[in-house]
Amino acid sequence: MSYLTGTPAGAASAGTTGVRTGLGVPGLAHPLLAPAEWAELTRPGRPLHWVVLDVADGPGVRPDPRCLESAGRLRNAGVRVLGRLDLRHGARAFGEVISDARRHLDWYQVDGFLLDRCPAERAALPAVRRAADTLRTLHGTPHLVLGHGTHPYPGYAEHADQLVTFRGPWNDYRWSQVAEWTAEHPPERFCHLVHGVPRCHLDEALRIARWQGAGTIWFTDGAGLADPWETMPGYWDEIVSRIGTGVSE
Repeated sequence: MSYLTGTPAGAASAGTTGVRTGLGVPGLAHPLLAPAEWAELTRPGRPLHWVVLDVADGPGVRPDPRCLESAGRLRNAGVRVLGRLDLRHGARAFGEVISDARRHLDWYQVDGFLLDRCPAERAALPAVRRAADTLRTLHGTPHLVLGHGTHPYPGYAEHADQLVTFRGPWNDYRWSQVAEWTAEHPPERFCHLVHGVPRCHLDEALRIARWQGAGTIWFTDGAGLADPWETMPGYWDEIVSRIGTGVSE
């Protein structure tokens, strides 16, 4: 078991927000390669908070009709679609990030953005704040997720709807610890993305997410793949039934 002590993170507010644990899909393979998986996400009652659209390391260089179709079906099913913006740990030029965001909006009408590989240190906060503020001027109410993959400097929480505070393999997740400052925020502010979770440890993984105060999760058994997120978990039906089909927004 992971090292867990005291009161679950976010426990004080979890019972009052009405938000249940839901799934955030960090990016499946292209719809041409995984049509059944994309279709499955549009089935009624799936506990999805959002699905990331990553056409070609971002929006690509031209509109992709299959991605447009898949994104449209998700939105019609009431699922939030996020465009992936790669910040390259702070090395990406501001103009490039905003240009990608405009293409995501113009071509796929996304509902927000995952700022992937987002830096986590305090010194990088002003640049990320600038990007987040600019993205909010491009879209009325974009849902912004900062994809740190670790616990960042607490100030980042002021500039996004959600923070990805864990992204990595199950062997690390099961021994992970939560930062104390996260207890000041409700669970819907945090996401955990974990790959290589065996079916026999699914309950344990769900308990860790609950105790660490993560309201959005993605667990997959994908291991040994170049991209462990490109496939649906083999226990998809099981995790859907464990989480439940009704998710309050």
